[in-house]
Amino acid sequence: MATTDRDVLLTDERDQAQAQRLMSRLPASGARFTAVVNEEGSAISVPRELSAIIAEVVRAVAQGHTVTVSAMPEELTTTAAAQLLGVSRPTLMRKVAAGEIPSHKVGTHTRLRTADVLRERGARLQRQREAFDALRALEDED
Repeated sequence: MATTDRDVLLTDERDQAQAQRLMSRLPASGARFTAVVNEEGSAISVPRELSAIIAEVVRAVAQGHTVTVSAMPEELTTTAAAQLLGVSRPTLMRKVAAGEIPSHKVGTHTRLRTADVLRERGARLQRQREAFDALRALEDED
């Protein structure tokens, strides 16, 4: 099935049951998949990185979640990047000016690489988790 920029893949109970059976046979991490490429059964090994993505999709389906497949451009506008980070555009521009997030100019417009924005989002989530864990540790001390 070809996807558009963003597709929601709805699953049913049969899909969930199949995903649960598959998950029960997969290792906790490092699962590798094989793709059958023709009617004769010729197969190719799916690279480790793509196998990890497939395993995450199967895990989500097994848990009954809705799966959304989305394509992102290589570069983002400042508005799209700010939205992805969950910050205001002025806050993003301060981070860009401080050199916290790499950017470049296209004419007079600032653009950010999607990979850089996603890396910043991951780092921000990690900082939030660490702050939450520190707060929880303080509560446990009392």
